Amino acid sequence: MKIKEIPGIPQQKKGGFHNTESIKELDSPEMAVKEFAILKSRLYSVNQWKDFCGDGFADFRLYDSSGNYADRSPVKGDFMRIDIPGPGTIESGYDWVKITDISNQHTKEDEFENISITCSPSKEPGSSDKKHTAHFYSSDATSTFMISRGNTYIKAAVYGRNETANLDAGFLGTVRNLAIAAGGMMGVSKIQWKRLTDALLDFKMNKVLL
Repeated sequence: MKIKEIPGIPQQKKGGFHNTESIKELDSPEMAVKEFAILKSRLYSVNQWKDFCGDGFADFRLYDSSGNYADRSPVKGDFMRIDIPGPGTIESGYDWVKITDISNQHTKEDEFENISITCSPSKEPGSSDKKHTAHFYSSDATSTFMISRGNTYIKAAVYGRNETANLDAGFLGTVRNLAIAAGGMMGVSKIQWKRLTDALLDFKMNKVLL
């Protein structure tokens, strides 16, 4: 698979990567504007991603920089707690990522709106006694959640870069991370991300947030 050079996406330097995209074609520019507003609301509703995707999908929860649960739109410096199907981290029981960037930019000349949220694996927030990265990927990895609007389409995407196993853990944690990261780099995680990108665009199957 070829690496896409996309503005706003961290450069691929090592390990695995993926480009996961879903596109919804629309009848008019006016419809694209209307549905992009709904898509934006759904992207920012991190705590409801599992509701959109259904059983078997990871449960995402948004937390602020102090480690407090946040029922709002994400901001830079927030954290996402991820409860993936299967065993959690030895460190905290969950995988954690920190939001390192939220941006609005154009990636192509024919795209009129573009929003992205970039995250990296992190330690558990608000807990000084947690010393290790609480994620199966290393802190060099990134996941960028991106939505965009063209003239007659909207798109949802997740781009993974620099995906290597997290060895910043104890023995059992390292074994767990190696096993899950290997599956992720072999395509298991891409299947999960495809469920998310499809679900974000599937307004009829899920409750629309306004």
